[in-house]
Amino acid sequence: MSVPAHIAVIDIGKTHAKLALVDGASMAEIAVTSCHNKVLAGPPYPHFDVQALWQFVQSSLAKMQADHGIDAISITTHGASAVLLDGQGRLAAPMLDYEYIGPESVAEAYDAMRPDFAQTGSPRLALGLNLGAQLFWQFQRDPTLLARTAQVVTYPQYWGYLLTGQTACDPCSLGCHTDLWNPFANAPSDLVAKLGLSGKLAPLRAPSDVLGPVLPDLARALGLAKDIPVCVGIHDSNASLLPHVLAMQPPFGVVSTGTWVIAMAMGPKAAPLDPARLDPRRDVLVNLNALGAAVPSARFMGGREYEVLCAGKDLPAADDAAMQQVLDEKVMLLPSVISSAGPFQGQSMRWADGRAPQMGSPQYSAAIAAYLALMTKTCLDLIGQQGAIVIEGPFTRNMAYLQMLAALAGPARPVFAAASQTGTSTGAALLATGGLPQPPKLQPIPAPEWANLPAYAALWHRHAQLRAQT
Repeated sequence: MSVPAHIAVIDIGKTHAKLALVDGASMAEIAVTSCHNKVLAGPPYPHFDVQALWQFVQSSLAKMQADHGIDAISITTHGASAVLLDGQGRLAAPMLDYEYIGPESVAEAYDAMRPDFAQTGSPRLALGLNLGAQLFWQFQRDPTLLARTAQVVTYPQYWGYLLTGQTACDPCSLGCHTDLWNPFANAPSDLVAKLGLSGKLAPLRAPSDVLGPVLPDLARALGLAKDIPVCVGIHDSNASLLPHVLAMQPPFGVVSTGTWVIAMAMGPKAAPLDPARLDPRRDVLVNLNALGAAVPSARFMGGREYEVLCAGKDLPAADDAAMQQVLDEKVMLLPSVISSAGPFQGQSMRWADGRAPQMGSPQYSAAIAAYLALMTKTCLDLIGQQGAIVIEGPFTRNMAYLQMLAALAGPARPVFAAASQTGTSTGAALLATGGLPQPPKLQPIPAPEWANLPAYAALWHRHAQLRAQT
């Protein structure tokens, strides 16, 4: 199999969507264009504006083809989402925004039917973060929808369907806290039949499979060459994980950062995953990676939390002096800024002793970095992560966060920042290459010897634990 020279990656995140052109030999991004991922208020309920995204994808593909040429297309998207298609291949219903409160209205009935964590590796999450909860609510509010639904297509494959006319589901997306999949048996969970969806899940395909070529009329309209292959695609945090799965020997961990911060632990190959050791009450789950292996994972909405704490302003960098002052004075932000997710669900943020630094000061930036690092370390500890820790995505630009995490993790768990801030695009592009052209470039992060750090971390955990028990 020849390596495509230029791979166009459709990357749909919860907050932003982008299209990146990746060099197949170097894995470098040649061109990038992006847009906001807009949620329409309704009717009938808040839903993603997939039509606007489709226009963005088409125009971006046409421009990249004209400017550089495209030899293959791959896809990655956020999780907790799927599209319902009717018998004519059209949307049977708008694609629900998983942050909408609607599914909470039927939570008790849904809880009575959903499978146990031991079967799905999927914790019970708020709002529509369990895809099964979304579907249950949608079928309840519209009794005609189930009959109109011919296929359930996981989100990366929806874009592949628009490009190729072929439908599929990928195991990474089905294994992303949907309640619909049994990652230990690689088969649908009991919930699929209970929802009336037996036989309606689109065919399971590996992320690296070729879904099909771009439809001839669409290829002509976009100026693409005939028979451009489109990969099945992958869930975004698993796209970030893939280069390291191919390049590193376990045990190690990868932290994918963006709207969500998702910690994933690749354990020793000789140690099978025991779901009984994981606590689903702490937003811990079992993902499936691109190779089909079960991966213990934990997460919190770190990128969204950072946006809330910034309040739309650019914060100054936190220097060593600011961080040391935060540690000395025990200025700490306690979880959780977004209380609907993460290891401290149901708890509202507060500043210890009510002492918040001045907004926009270096101390404020340092306290936020410390909070995000402590939350990340908590997630890694909950999944038993061992060995090196690789940080992917936007948080690689926050040196105070990286250094705090390195200091907290200790020498047995060295921290590295991926040189590319777009691990999702790189991982998705690898689906089209048939292998890893070269190992990812990783920057080692020094662990500062800040005074009072152990006492600060211990006090933060005592506050958080006490609040978790009340």
